[in-house]
Amino acid sequence: MKRSLLSGCVCLFGILVFAQEDPVLMRVNGRDISRSEFEYSYRHNAVGEDGNLSPKEYAVLFARSVQMVEAAKAVGLDTTSAFRKQQEVARARLTESYLIDKPTLDSCARVLYQKMELKARPGQVQVMQIFKYLPQTITSRHLEEQKTRMDSIYRAIQDQPGLEFSRLVEKYSDDKQSRWIESLQTTTEFEDVAFALSKGEISQPFFTPAGIHILKVTDRKDMPAYEEVADKLTERMRSREILDKATEKVVERLKKDWRYTPNQAGMEELLAIGKTGQTLFTIDGQSYTGNLFKRFAASHPQAVKRRLDAFIAKSLLDYESKNIDKRHPEIRYALQKSNGEYLIKEVTRQKVDLPAMNDRAGLATYFKFHSSDYRWDSPRYKGVVLHCADKKTAKQAKKMLKKLPENEWVDKLRQTFNASGTEKIQIEQGIFADGDNKYVDKLVFKKGGYEPVMSYPFTIVCGKKQKGPDDYREVIDCVRKDYRIYLDTYWTRELRESGKVEINQEVLKTVNNN
Repeated sequence: MKRSLLSGCVCLFGILVFAQEDPVLMRVNGRDISRSEFEYSYRHNAVGEDGNLSPKEYAVLFARSVQMVEAAKAVGLDTTSAFRKQQEVARARLTESYLIDKPTLDSCARVLYQKMELKARPGQVQVMQIFKYLPQTITSRHLEEQKTRMDSIYRAIQDQPGLEFSRLVEKYSDDKQSRWIESLQTTTEFEDVAFALSKGEISQPFFTPAGIHILKVTDRKDMPAYEEVADKLTERMRSREILDKATEKVVERLKKDWRYTPNQAGMEELLAIGKTGQTLFTIDGQSYTGNLFKRFAASHPQAVKRRLDAFIAKSLLDYESKNIDKRHPEIRYALQKSNGEYLIKEVTRQKVDLPAMNDRAGLATYFKFHSSDYRWDSPRYKGVVLHCADKKTAKQAKKMLKKLPENEWVDKLRQTFNASGTEKIQIEQGIFADGDNKYVDKLVFKKGGYEPVMSYPFTIVCGKKQKGPDDYREVIDCVRKDYRIYLDTYWTRELRESGKVEINQEVLKTVNNN
């Protein structure tokens, strides 16, 4: 007999768990979860719609998330290249957050922000462009052809003020998107032109390393507040000089933490003649020699003293990075959290999101068994409204539609009555509620009135009144939403029933919920 989610099987854990500093709090599908791991997740996630969840309430959600992670691993989602890539990025970011002095980095970001304010290009501009990509291997003849073509387009813009720029973009440009840009986001050549233009102004053709452009500024925004762009500025500050500033304090701390010991003889020989075979320094008892420095220096063209300082800093930071999980358990849990979030998102996408969007048979079946949920508050008319040039056309059209399925009506009417060059019928097809269409209101719901369409005075309707849709595609968005909820609920129940969750309630009571 399967155990319930909150089975609280203290007996399986035993009284001895309290002898541990970090006892096992729960076991999910055979995986032990320590109290500290649970507490980390609780501190970062236990905020519900009605405020903070209690540890007992959050334990249910936490166990479910662990089961979803295990389900993702069971189908190999933790072995994909996409997972490994996000894992590397997450680890780099988390490690960096511990190895970079944040106040220093923030100070540098504020200086950059002030420089942006003083430039002639603060704020943002919205641009669209006629752009032609030019490869690096382009021939001079081809280059001249492209320049001549863009000059011709620019002259047409100048000679015809009413010419729609967006149409020219659609027809000639390799880049058809309109976008907002800000300083430091694109190339200098592009920004020089973009920020010099007024709203609505169009540039002459100009070159960038990517190709040739004609640019139009469609809108402008003022400089955003520092708080709105702080993260972006920090992200962009990846120059060695700024990172060196931001790691200076951390490096000094790591020298003490890892028992950094310099060898003065080796360093003096290196500084005197530019090379040495001696040990330069030790970190945690591990030697770093002149040969290791030589490999590092090959890719760092600086003065010897600066290269030595950079080598010392990098060696300390790398050593800390390798051991950061041991020194900072929260890093380990943060990585688990990041990996878990990715796996849950991906397995949910495969198990729930994609079927909810694309499983036609499943959507149709769900609609069939829940069709009463989609009935309208009042009957609607499903069919066509035909505005005909004469009574004979109206009669022929109505007779023809009786023999055809609805999905063929519009094409057949156009082929029969409008293909000769003279349009005999105007067609409106759809599902009409009371008040949607004045012709349907009068001819179907017997309300109101209408004036006949000029040149098409004979208006008829062909279709039927019904209480609800008879195909899921008529209410596809609603059905997809409900089908997704159904799939998610079914999958959650499947995980719960096929897995095994044991929670030590006594350990759970000791969780620090502050």
